[in-house]
Amino acid sequence: MNKALHFLFDPLCGWCYGATPAISELLEIRGITVTLLPTGLFSGERARLMDDDFATFAWSNDQRIERLTGQRFTERYRHRVLGDRRQLFDSGPATVALTAVSLTDPAREPEALKALQHARYVDGSDVTSLGTLAALLQDLDLKEAALMVANPDAELFAANRARIGRAQSLMQEFGARGVPTLIADSGAKRWMVNSTAAYSNPRALISQLEAV
Repeated sequence: MNKALHFLFDPLCGWCYGATPAISELLEIRGITVTLLPTGLFSGERARLMDDDFATFAWSNDQRIERLTGQRFTERYRHRVLGDRRQLFDSGPATVALTAVSLTDPAREPEALKALQHARYVDGSDVTSLGTLAALLQDLDLKEAALMVANPDAELFAANRARIGRAQSLMQEFGARGVPTLIADSGAKRWMVNSTAAYSNPRALISQLEAV
């Protein structure tokens, strides 16, 4: 098939977590290259404090995602993450951690994203902490990336900004308003894939790519 697929996401996006099984299937298909591009949707100026209203809104969405996809959102996550009024809703640190993996062992970035999502939504861990993220990468035997996250430098932050900039440029090009967004590229054509199939029928995503 020889197509490239750009998965535009945010590591704290519940809908992106819901799309993980479909992305995992695509990674196993010969002829499709999947590239992860974080958009910075919930980082920087878009980070915010967790309050009661936002926590209620997030949990309602999470329950909808779980019903649709089977991805787990545990009570431990509800209490430890959504119930924590000191923890920022800030995807910046998690995005930096994934960039560290992309620089040191890019083939394992999807695995690192899945582990990060599991840590948040199932284990209830604070993945807004660089210390937590460095330990998570260490447990995955991504030692070089873990060291970079534990001691981030200007080069890592520059690479992170570049990745976010590339993702945001693609979103602007196609008028995408949120994540996850899937952009396919066959060499002769580039188009935005209907990502709704990622939740209820991952095979439909593959059919879309095969049809072009």
